[in-house]
Amino acid sequence: MFVVGAGLSTLETAADPFLSICGPPRYSEIRLNLAQAVQGVGSFVAPLLASRVFFANTVDTAAGLKNVQWVYLGVACFVGLLLILFFLAPMPEITDADMGTMEGEIVAEEGYDPGAFGRQYNLFLAVMSQFCYVGAQVAVANYFINFCEEAGKAASQSSDLLAVGQGLYAFNRFVAALLMMLPMFKPRYMLATYLGLCFVFVVAAITTEGNASIAMLVLVLCFESCCFATIFTLGLRGLGRHTKRGGSWLVAAISGGMVFPPMTGAGEWFIFSLGLLGFFVGMEALIYGVVVTRHNAHIAMAIPMMGYILAWVFPIYVNFFNKDTVDVRRKTDLNVVPEHMAKEVELERANRNDGKGKVAAMEEPKEVK
Repeated sequence: MFVVGAGLSTLETAADPFLSICGPPRYSEIRLNLAQAVQGVGSFVAPLLASRVFFANTVDTAAGLKNVQWVYLGVACFVGLLLILFFLAPMPEITDADMGTMEGEIVAEEGYDPGAFGRQYNLFLAVMSQFCYVGAQVAVANYFINFCEEAGKAASQSSDLLAVGQGLYAFNRFVAALLMMLPMFKPRYMLATYLGLCFVFVVAAITTEGNASIAMLVLVLCFESCCFATIFTLGLRGLGRHTKRGGSWLVAAISGGMVFPPMTGAGEWFIFSLGLLGFFVGMEALIYGVVVTRHNAHIAMAIPMMGYILAWVFPIYVNFFNKDTVDVRRKTDLNVVPEHMAKEVELERANRNDGKGKVAAMEEPKEVK
C-alpha cells in the first residue's frame, strides 16, 4: 500500500499542475474540474461494481480472495498500458522559464517577475484552504455511514446513501465546469458560493435529526464538488516561474485528509476543549448546544464545519483583495487563437482579395484631386 500511495501521490503532483497549465490560461479551472469530474465518476462507480459484480456472492469465501487478486491484477495491467501510453505520447516538458514567459504575455509586461517565492501570499492562503477543505471532505466521507446509522438507517442503507452523495458530487463537478464557461460564473464566485454552502448544510446536518440531517449531509457532499480543483487553479494564478513548485505545495496540502478524521473521531472532547479555549469567537453557543444535545456522530461533524470556515478565508481574499490578478488571467486570449494561425488567416484572406498578398487596409490612400 505504501508503494501504491507513493505512486498515486507522485502522479497527482505531476498531473494536476500539468492540467492547469497545458492549455489556454483562461480555461484552467474548467480543465481541472472536468478531469476531477471523470475521477469522481470512477470513485462513484468502482465501489458499486465491487459490491454488486465482483464480490456479490463471494465476500466471505475463498473465491472472494481470488476475485480480489484478479481485480488487483487487472488494475496493474491497466496501469502498465497507461505507462506505455504516456511514454509514447509527445507530452511537452514545461520549464519555469516557460511559465515566466507566459505570465509576462498575459499581463503584457516583458520580463514579468512575480517576486520571491516567500511573498506569494495567494498561494500560501490557497495551500491553507486546500489543507482544511480536503481534511473536512475526508472527515465527512469517513463518518457519513456512522452519521446515517445514528440517524436511524441500517448499514446497507447508509452505504447506498453514501453512493448517492458521491454520485451527486461527481455530477455537480460537470455542472460547475459547464457554469464556469459562462462569463458571469467566475471561478472565484463559484468557490466562495460552494464552500459557503458546505458550511451552511453541515450546520443544518448537525442541528437536525433523522432523514432531514442525512439530506443536509448529502448536500454537503454535493457542494464539495468543485472546491478542490478551483482552489488549486486559483492558487496557481500569477506565480510565473514558481508555478511548478506552487503546484507541489497544493498537492501536498491534501495531507489535511490525514489530520482531520482523527480529530473528528475525537469530536466531543475536541470541540469542548475548543469552546474552553475560546476559538471561533461567537460559535461557542452553537458548539455547546451540539455537545449537550447530540450524540457522537452529530458532534463530530462540527470538526469539518470548522474546516470549511478556515478554507473560506482563501475565496474571501481572492474576491476582495486579489480579484484583479485572477480576473486578468481569465480574460486573456493567450493560446485561444495561436498568433501564427491568426497571421496565416490574414494573409490568406488578403490573397483572395487582390491576388497580390497585400492587405488592402495597409495600402496608403490615394490623394483625391
